Amino acid sequence: MSEEKKISIAVIRRLPRYFRYLYDLIKLDIKRISSKELSERMGITASQIRQDLNCFGGFGQQGYGYNVESLYEEIGHILGTDKRFNCIIIGAGNMGNALANYENFKKRGFDLVGIFDVDPLKVGTKINQIPVYHMDELDAFATKQKVDIAMLTVPNKRINDVAKKVASLGIKGIWNFSPTDLRLEGDLVIENVHLSDSLMVLGYRLREKGF
Repeated sequence: MSEEKKISIAVIRRLPRYFRYLYDLIKLDIKRISSKELSERMGITASQIRQDLNCFGGFGQQGYGYNVESLYEEIGHILGTDKRFNCIIIGAGNMGNALANYENFKKRGFDLVGIFDVDPLKVGTKINQIPVYHMDELDAFATKQKVDIAMLTVPNKRINDVAKKVASLGIKGIWNFSPTDLRLEGDLVIENVHLSDSLMVLGYRLREKGF
């Protein structure tokens, strides 16, 4: 684990993209690929690909390239897709609904086991066959279930209180969709997601091209 911490977050953030492209190659029944061929598909330089993968041991052979299935499995292992994580969603609004209906989570090792809200019209219903519980039930639920990750889609004014509550229950991972970047003490691992940031980058690129 100490060695993984030395690897830049920029490299880590590129790994899921490699993982997706390699999966597509497997579906096309491509057995091996060179860094040059992979770079042409991904729009990343071959040297960048080699540098990224060398952070974890390289995996390639000179004159042969990469075994696609083996590299896919190795990157999946690095990303933890060979493990199962129990996840909950807190906030059953539009974003919570979208996350609950996203089928790829399960394929990647993330099992949604419960959804929580305070709205009496939502509590007791199901979203994609997952029950919606009241927030008052979170303590007992977390004690009974081993919850690894909480996906937070609550209003900005409640995010810090909810995050502290989640941390107090021993949940170690937070996927935060609120506008506020969470920073809590302890071993908690937090991934802050800002969809509007990506949209604004797209807007910049469009303006740059004169659209």
